[in-house]
Amino acid sequence: MVESDLAAVGRAVWWLVLVRGILAVLFGLFALFSPGSTLLALVIVFGVYAVLDGVTAVVAGLRHRREEAHWIWHVVLGVVSVIAGVVAFVWPGVTVLAILYVIAFWSIVAGVTEIMEAFAMRRAGSSSWGWALAAGVVSVLFGIVLAVQPGVGLLTLLYLVGAYALVAGVILIWWAFRLRRPVAAAA
Repeated sequence: MVESDLAAVGRAVWWLVLVRGILAVLFGLFALFSPGSTLLALVIVFGVYAVLDGVTAVVAGLRHRREEAHWIWHVVLGVVSVIAGVVAFVWPGVTVLAILYVIAFWSIVAGVTEIMEAFAMRRAGSSSWGWALAAGVVSVLFGIVLAVQPGVGLLTLLYLVGAYALVAGVILIWWAFRLRRPVAAAA
């Protein structure tokens, strides 16, 4: 891929990465500063975030399927996120343990797809593959912690979810501006 082609891809996709990051940060702040919220509120907020994140990822993947070899990983992540969001809406009365496992599974699968995408980006010569790898590793670690510690309380879950979303969101925002940098230089 020629440098001008990379700039074109960056120009077209950087804002989608930014939107995903902003949504993650907003979700993280809600989880951290509203610990008294009910489980239903967590389920609804998580469901909305997962569906919006998934739709954004699918759009990004499909939109750039001709330019990016790793586009399929955006679509896979998007589909997993949408499914997790739908599960949260269909069963709003689930116990803390069930939502904990839904979030843990989603986080692990999302992290694995982000790691796979990072390696595909590296093979394609992208300089920002490390940020995708970092986001994937954080996602997998977060999911594992939730899966092996099911006894954590709802308050702890809210803090973990909030911290995860903030870290992942900041990484995505940073990555978006890294993607935008070649665009600004090319303009």
